Amino acid sequence: MLILSIETSCDETAVAVTRDGREILADSIFSQVDLHAVYGGVVPELASRAHVEVISKLADDALNRAEVTKADIEAVAVTNTPGLIGALLVGVNFAKGVAMALDLPLVPVHHIRGHIAANYLAYPELEPPFTCLVVSGGHSLIIDVRGYTDMSIIGSTRDDAAGECFDKIARVLGLGYPGGAKIDKLSQGGDDTAYKFPRSVIADSPYDMSFSGLKTAVLNTVNNARQSGTPIDEQGLAASFCAAVSDTLVGRTIDAAVKSGYGKLVVAGGVAANSRIRRDFEAQTAAHGLKLYVPPLKLCGDNAAMIGSQGYYEFLAGTRADLSLNAFPTSSV
Repeated sequence: MLILSIETSCDETAVAVTRDGREILADSIFSQVDLHAVYGGVVPELASRAHVEVISKLADDALNRAEVTKADIEAVAVTNTPGLIGALLVGVNFAKGVAMALDLPLVPVHHIRGHIAANYLAYPELEPPFTCLVVSGGHSLIIDVRGYTDMSIIGSTRDDAAGECFDKIARVLGLGYPGGAKIDKLSQGGDDTAYKFPRSVIADSPYDMSFSGLKTAVLNTVNNARQSGTPIDEQGLAASFCAAVSDTLVGRTIDAAVKSGYGKLVVAGGVAANSRIRRDFEAQTAAHGLKLYVPPLKLCGDNAAMIGSQGYYEFLAGTRADLSLNAFPTSSV
């Protein structure tokens, strides 16, 4: 089954063609990083306008690269939640137009489910059930994935997402936006014990997380050093920060995966590209006899192929939308 899928939840415009939820025929992506870098973060109105400017061309490009025609497409899948509402509406309205014009089924897809499905594209053998950690710029979630469309959140951040902290700390260090890859690169070779940063503990909910205290501790360390004229070991600071994030994520997720009894742990989302987090998960899953699945770097960030993959399984489950489909900035997975 060929699905044309659309992703515009934040600052990446993406259109893909996938087959049977497991094969990428084309994944065309337009990055807005340069547009937002000058502001140190995503400007929602600018993101929405940029989506409008390129989405039609990207759709044509995806079809051409996949070497298929509009007549070959059997369904249209689109991210309709969660995300920036203006950005989401661009994709949803474009998808509705395509579905109406080609008389095709319209399949709404939850963005977080899409991140999970990125692993189906990377690992043809992967099937539910499994435990999944989704970590991105706006989300930090531990999810019990019982089936392709049957899942529930068992742990989440109480405040900031891990990816948001990477961006804010990169900004205070003058590294620019986006911060994840820049912090990761800076941390290489750094002493991860150079600075003592907190690890959150939520007494009444062991799988929940908090990153606001960690973010504040790092920002205060930098600001206090600058005010007193004390040199900052930026490599050590970045390494210590990455270690604190990893410790917060890995222990909880491993415990949830072990207790689930599934024997499989999946990690997804943009922060899953962090080398320290990947390395710690590899070590801990090996130590606990778990099979680890982490997507390649190109599938960690936002893309439309993951929406096409999840869209396929939503389609098989009977999920459909009519032309009244709306976008929502937040919703449960």
